[in-house]
Amino acid sequence: MKKVSITIKEIARQLGISKSTVSRALRDSSEISEETKQKVIDLAEQLNYYPNPIAISLLKNRTQTIGVIVPDIANRFYSSAIGGVEDIAYSRGYHTMIYQSHELLERERSATRHIASRRVDGLVVAISSQSENIDHFASLQEQGIPVVFFDRVSDAMQTHKVRVDDYKGAFDATEHLIKRGCRRIAHIAGPRPVSITRFRLEGYKDALRKYGIEFQEEWVLHSEITQAGGTERTYQLMALRERPDAIFGASDRITMGIHWALRQLGYKMPDDVAVVGFCDLAMSSLLDPPVSSVTQPSFEMGQQATSLLLDLIESKNTPAEFETRVLQSNLVINKSSMRGANG
Repeated sequence: MKKVSITIKEIARQLGISKSTVSRALRDSSEISEETKQKVIDLAEQLNYYPNPIAISLLKNRTQTIGVIVPDIANRFYSSAIGGVEDIAYSRGYHTMIYQSHELLERERSATRHIASRRVDGLVVAISSQSENIDHFASLQEQGIPVVFFDRVSDAMQTHKVRVDDYKGAFDATEHLIKRGCRRIAHIAGPRPVSITRFRLEGYKDALRKYGIEFQEEWVLHSEITQAGGTERTYQLMALRERPDAIFGASDRITMGIHWALRQLGYKMPDDVAVVGFCDLAMSSLLDPPVSSVTQPSFEMGQQATSLLLDLIESKNTPAEFETRVLQSNLVINKSSMRGANG
């Protein structure tokens, strides 16, 4: 049996009023009396009337939908951030469409084309590791679709940005290792083009500089943000003539690779090699030994990025100045770095 779709015309017929009166009543127009509004609302509920979303989007020039692009939804950091995005979006009457770039520029560009064709109202994005050129995001902005960056940001485009203090997180992690007596501290960094890679590398270098430890190029290796990448780079570091006594990992997956490789090679953490990484705390606590972690407020990052995006969507004017919000990370010490030293 075919389902009958209730329209404004049917409500108007049953109440003996015009379609425009019903439409204004449903929009809570001040031109319509409270008595008529209530009659319209009561009958609409009784008939299970739902407004046509396509018609509403054309009327308002909005779809009440935002896009989210992340490198990998299976990454706990990004799944948590998406939770923050959806929390704010839902509270303000918006739906979300989620895309994964899988760290590929072409996948990211394809997502932006789909976003533009679907009349999505705005975009929250953590850019892929291949995205040195961000013309596809600038194109969206030029089409009137605002874009807000989070976590991985770009200075090549003027818009709101929300990120963590990657520099301080890396500085604190490296300083902690130094205070535990480590002097040959290696760093497995992420891909070079990514903003978080640059900030974390600078924090690492400045901590070494503060304590008079010479920076060694051979102790810094770049990797894809994968467990396999962390494993391979750890094998390379531990094959050096002067092997490191500590390794700082730039992401949770890289750090998992470090942890796995050291166990496979028979090194004890932290006695032989101390380990700290930018990690999800729940994940790091499951490892043996548990890993010292620089944790990040991913849920809050998603919330703040979405609030800024929705303000852009709903504002009639471009803001006089775009914001860059920098949230604080937190170093949580665990057994993987607790070597016997003062500090």
